Amino acid sequence: MLDLHVHLLGHLDREATKSNIRAFLKQAKNKNLKQIGFADHDMYWEKLKLNLLREIALEYPELQVRVGLEVDYQEGRENQISKMLTDFPFDYVIGSVHQLGGWFFDYPEEETNHRQWEPDDLYSAYFKLVEKAAASGLFNIIGHFDLIKIFNVRPKTDVRILAARALEAVKDCGLAIEINTNGRYKPVQEYYPEQKLIELIGKMEIPFTLGSDAHEAAVVGRDIQEACQILKTLGVQEIVSFTRRNQEIIKL
Repeated sequence: MLDLHVHLLGHLDREATKSNIRAFLKQAKNKNLKQIGFADHDMYWEKLKLNLLREIALEYPELQVRVGLEVDYQEGRENQISKMLTDFPFDYVIGSVHQLGGWFFDYPEEETNHRQWEPDDLYSAYFKLVEKAAASGLFNIIGHFDLIKIFNVRPKTDVRILAARALEAVKDCGLAIEINTNGRYKPVQEYYPEQKLIELIGKMEIPFTLGSDAHEAAVVGRDIQEACQILKTLGVQEIVSFTRRNQEIIKL
């Protein structure tokens, strides 16, 4: 199986050294993964040493290593992002929304501010940006699709209604949505996206991929098998990966 959302650098918790890369790859083998994808945050672009990832990957011929990037989508950055993506032959790019108007809403200290919003307004503002990210043509995957629920603030309106336009943009533009298992270890204590969104995404025939959002080697592959089982239960028979921005089908 695969894990395409892995952060070698974390939040600059470590450097991109040979020994650190090997620690992540060894954990991938321990979790019986067939494929691992490194997708560090674009804000650390100058510290990524992406060619070193390719080099160390050759030491693990039994493990398919992909090199991606997680980009923090913000309106007005499209040209800057596009230029950055031409500077390295990425296998895939994850588009994620982490901030609303400069407010980094997923920081732990921001929980109180979530509760000052009218929940429907909060979700609407978030999914509007997800829709624009999907429609930008810059990305292959939308990361942690419903991240805005991180502190368990829930909308009054059915989330499927609030997310509808974003999902249509994802489908129309041929993107995949990841099941991100890291949500289980946040205050919301459930995967991104939540079950009823997963069911809707499946019905819309939007491709799924998988990611642990690991920020340390020990977390690589966490709950990936459980996520696969959720998809199988819903009748999903395949997921996707990417090579040089081209989609690949992988049978579950």
